[in-house]
Amino acid sequence: MKINKTNACRLLDQKKVPYELIPYEVDENNLGAEHIAAQLGEDVVQVFKTLVLKGDKIGYFVCVVPGSGELDLKKTAKATGNKSCDLIPMKELLPLTGYIRGGCSPIGMKKAFPTFIHQTCLEFDHIYVSAGVRGLQFKLAPRDLIQFVGMKVADLVLE
Repeated sequence: MKINKTNACRLLDQKKVPYELIPYEVDENNLGAEHIAAQLGEDVVQVFKTLVLKGDKIGYFVCVVPGSGELDLKKTAKATGNKSCDLIPMKELLPLTGYIRGGCSPIGMKKAFPTFIHQTCLEFDHIYVSAGVRGLQFKLAPRDLIQFVGMKVADLVLE
């Protein structure tokens, strides 16, 4: 089966960042990380979701958190230098990032936003993040992702 490379793939290729492209079957009624993890045969704590937020101080920013985790807005605001923050409305996602819900990658957004990843990523040899389209995940080393994107590692989810 031929997999078309996404823009995010081409960006990683340019910098010779090692990754695997892992396809999965999309369920339009369930775009959640649990579904993706089940499709990949992996634990949901290794399948990270990409969320876009807006803070009162720094404006738009990105959080990459485990699929099983729920973003803690208080912790996130503090870690990102904001007093408060909230998820952006879904209608703003595509015009802002170039990505749709369920296919939002932390790699290759229209603009480079400050990006934060939950600290548990460092517990794994590899994690999964969206490759920029529904039905395709990157499998890569978290340290490679952090270095490529310029992410900051922080505690972002509810305990």
